[in-house]
Amino acid sequence: MTERAPDLCEGGCHCGAVRFRVRLSGGLASARRCDCSYCRMRGAVAVTARYGDLQVLTGSEKLSGYRFNTGAAEHHFCSVCGIYTHHRRRSNPDEYGINVACLDGVSPFDFAEVPVMDGVNHPADGRPEGGSGVAGWLRFQPSGRSG
Repeated sequence: MTERAPDLCEGGCHCGAVRFRVRLSGGLASARRCDCSYCRMRGAVAVTARYGDLQVLTGSEKLSGYRFNTGAAEHHFCSVCGIYTHHRRRSNPDEYGINVACLDGVSPFDFAEVPVMDGVNHPADGRPEGGSGVAGWLRFQPSGRSG
């Protein structure tokens, strides 16, 4: 990973049209995934930032958005390359989830284990079984082969 303050990062999408700076509220230790229908298909590991701590440096006009179900969560992606960069959380609208793969010098494969949050049974849906927190764990174990 590149040298930087542990909570201040820069990053961007795959094609470089979108660049941003973000202060992570929990550092890289906040890494997690979600098992809701959208996140299952997106497959990204996200870290946490407070709502005011994300600054789009270039390419804000290239960001597109997607909302589904209740429309509370705002998912943002580059309209050029399609890469998901961040989303405003439904579970806490005062937070963003930031795609770790978009952070300079960080890869989702840097994390041996990532908790998967129970987004299927979202606490805001009022389900009695909902809001339990962690639904499981995603693990990465390198094969030992170098690329």
